[in-house]
Amino acid sequence: MSQSQNNETKVLVLSLLITGAVLGGGWWFWQSQGESTTAGDSTEQVTTPESSSDLAARISGGDRILLSDLNSPAKQAGVDAIAKENYTEAVNQLEQALQETRNDPEALIYLNNARIGNNKAYAIAVSLPIDTSANAAKEMMRGVAQAQNEINAAGGINGTRLKVYIASDDNDPELSPQIAAKLAENPEILGVVGHFGSSTTLAAAAVYQVQGLTMISPTSTAVELSSMGDYIYRTVPSDRFAGSALAAYQLETLNKQKAAVFFNADSSYSKSLKNVFTTDIFGKGGEVVREYDLNAADFDPVAAVNEARNLGAEVIMLAPNSATLNPALQVVQVNEGRLPLLAGDSAYKPQTLQLGGRDGVGMVLAIPWHILANPDAEFPKAASQLWGGEVNWRTAMAYDAAVALIGAIATNPNRAGVDEALSNPNFQTEGAAGVVRFLPSGDRNQAVQLVEVREGSRTQFSYEFVPIEP
Repeated sequence: MSQSQNNETKVLVLSLLITGAVLGGGWWFWQSQGESTTAGDSTEQVTTPESSSDLAARISGGDRILLSDLNSPAKQAGVDAIAKENYTEAVNQLEQALQETRNDPEALIYLNNARIGNNKAYAIAVSLPIDTSANAAKEMMRGVAQAQNEINAAGGINGTRLKVYIASDDNDPELSPQIAAKLAENPEILGVVGHFGSSTTLAAAAVYQVQGLTMISPTSTAVELSSMGDYIYRTVPSDRFAGSALAAYQLETLNKQKAAVFFNADSSYSKSLKNVFTTDIFGKGGEVVREYDLNAADFDPVAAVNEARNLGAEVIMLAPNSATLNPALQVVQVNEGRLPLLAGDSAYKPQTLQLGGRDGVGMVLAIPWHILANPDAEFPKAASQLWGGEVNWRTAMAYDAAVALIGAIATNPNRAGVDEALSNPNFQTEGAAGVVRFLPSGDRNQAVQLVEVREGSRTQFSYEFVPIEP
């Protein structure tokens, strides 16, 4: 069999395996270590405007279950009790539910809300892709739930406990502004953690800015978010940091000058990461020999990789969103380890380890945080004790977004005061990934973490992501 035929066979096999990997990858480690879609973008839905009652059904402070795959008789009884304002019964039932399913963040949030009952509370919301990317939603929700649980166990924010509302936005840029407007209607809500994908977050950000309600995204990395307004922040580093870090790694560590870039031309995240990377490569004397659209109808990974090598590419840079992870992994397999691989955080998924396999060894990814980079920090230990397993960067960044809002509320507990506190150059609070503070743009003032795919035993795939020392 020729090399070309072998590559085409591998691509066909990979395509057949993708669906099985996505459906069969449920396992606690990857609920916390990367099974979900990612910071940049996921497949975004398109919808029509919803009625006020339909939108209200997407938002819950405890009177309805939104995580339909994490249900139990005890949890349902607890939710029913909250709806009837029978908070003592709700607390008993939700405590039982958590004994049965320790890692259910929705149950923990509702338990904390039930303990508050009708007493005074400060409130924030978290907007998540619950119905379209359930695992990403759980990861982000765990970060918010942990922050709420910690502050309330300590007596609250200056003696007033924190309530959390959960919203389900489907990672849909048509729906997210409607959710944002609905959240803004509730004067109790002082800030929002969200949203997930970059396009969804950008659409919602315009509403938050007009309404004067602070939004902190833990996962949206598109550079464009930096210019959306005074009320818009994020705890995840911008693509400006990730793209520059990957370009520097190529030019300075790999000592390679020429790259081929694979991206999705229809994704805000993917284009953002690609643009920063290519700008830095050209600016420092390197070259991008060709850009390939992973989402093009005629995209052929075999032909693309062969052409890139013929054009002199020394490195392959992958900037897919999760919707184009399949063809990106086909590129990995076709490459067969011949050219070094770089990638954005969207490749931080179990499919990369399982389906990339040996062909993915040595791939370097830029992500916001990794648990092994600072194993002695307090957050990973507390998270492991609370959830019964390790957590990943999405949980860490959501935790940081929540503790930033908590710190701002402690300074001045109203909407204008929250923004004023966060925009103060002296503002800082301790988060999962070190000190949380913001640049005037609303971006997090923090570098990215580079990780590498290596053989290892921390996953069931015989490969794992390992931090690269600075």
